[in-house]
Amino acid sequence: MFSGLNKLIKLILPKRLFYRALIIVAAPTIILQLIITIVFYDSIWIKANKNTTRSLVAQLKTIQEVYKNDKKNLDFFTDSYKNNFNFEIGIYQNELPKISGERKFSPMDRSLRRELKSTFGNNNYWFSTSKFKNAVEIKIKSQNDVIEFLVPKEMVSASSVRLFVLWTTLPSIVLIVIALIFLKNQTKPLVRLAKAAEKFGKGDYVNDFRPSGAQEIRKAAYEFDRMAKRINRHLNQRSEMLSGISHDLRTPLTRLKLQLAMISEKELSNNMSKDIDEMEKMLNDYLHFAKTQSLESTKEVNLAKIFSEIKKDINNNNLEILITDDVNLKARPISLKRSFENIIMNGLTYGKKVFVNIQKGSNRALIIFEDDGPGIPEDQYKNVFKPFFRLDKSRSLNKSGVGLGLAIVEDVINSHGGSIHLSKSKYKGLLFKISLPF
Repeated sequence: MFSGLNKLIKLILPKRLFYRALIIVAAPTIILQLIITIVFYDSIWIKANKNTTRSLVAQLKTIQEVYKNDKKNLDFFTDSYKNNFNFEIGIYQNELPKISGERKFSPMDRSLRRELKSTFGNNNYWFSTSKFKNAVEIKIKSQNDVIEFLVPKEMVSASSVRLFVLWTTLPSIVLIVIALIFLKNQTKPLVRLAKAAEKFGKGDYVNDFRPSGAQEIRKAAYEFDRMAKRINRHLNQRSEMLSGISHDLRTPLTRLKLQLAMISEKELSNNMSKDIDEMEKMLNDYLHFAKTQSLESTKEVNLAKIFSEIKKDINNNNLEILITDDVNLKARPISLKRSFENIIMNGLTYGKKVFVNIQKGSNRALIIFEDDGPGIPEDQYKNVFKPFFRLDKSRSLNKSGVGLGLAIVEDVINSHGGSIHLSKSKYKGLLFKISLPF
């Protein structure tokens, strides 16, 4: 029971911190105002309104009885009421109106109807509180005559209720607006911190981030900034170290190539040259893998434009690209292009044709690569993304590489906040499904 209630509350409550904090601030104020208004309306205004209406009806009853007993001094009596109480009194020899002038949901009308009914009985009165702006029209049946009264509205209902509602509502609105301004200022640093963390998680450098806000938020932002700088420093050191290793290793490899060129035994020289070429290719792949998180900046890119460049660079009629939707997203274009080229070249290496389809989802772009090659076993889908993993150990290194291509692809896609999945294609080969956020 309680778990279902908790799920319902979680479903109803807003998800963002700003609106939750607004509820915490505004809900008690609104509830307090409702309680005060209800208590005032029930215990003070209704009772005061009832006493005012009862006093007015008693005066109307007195005028009716005076009219019945002494019609000669009626002019003096009505003039006195007009001068002292601002009453307008008229005597007419006609019937009461057939159409009721009452409002069903008006508290003033309900109170007046209750008192008139208990004093004069049914069908002996008629009134309208909406016909005139500042007066209430009341008609009382007295034998064959109808006595018509025009009385000020303040003699029927207390007019201070509107001022009360105004003075209780207006400060509440002002306080909620002030709370909105302060809450907005308090949640802005959290939003900036979340955006900076998201940007850093996608591999972008966060250089313009400054801690701000409350002390706790400022401390969290400060620690995040220190962590980001430490990670960036570590990545830069790794890249510099590998660049140094690359420089140190390429120099002896170049000397070995020169020495091999002088060997008279050509067969031995060719075999050793192939080994040295393979070592250079491995070295380049290592460096490429280590530099995937480079200083390349994120910018707005168009997937159709990227794939048109890939189509032009590869220049292979066996590559078919279908652009279903035009998609723009924020990404590092060089890294993304290399990843797509890697998948396409793998498909063209082990199959005859590669088919690419670009689709647009609600908030993500879908890129589907399919080939007609031999594919790979399903139990190896996860392993192919591991660095230096080679599915077929007997294949030549010149064809299959050193097992870093798909590891680089997965690293680039994940750093963009996307995902990559493998399955069997409809062409009996391998299917890559890449999802990237806009």
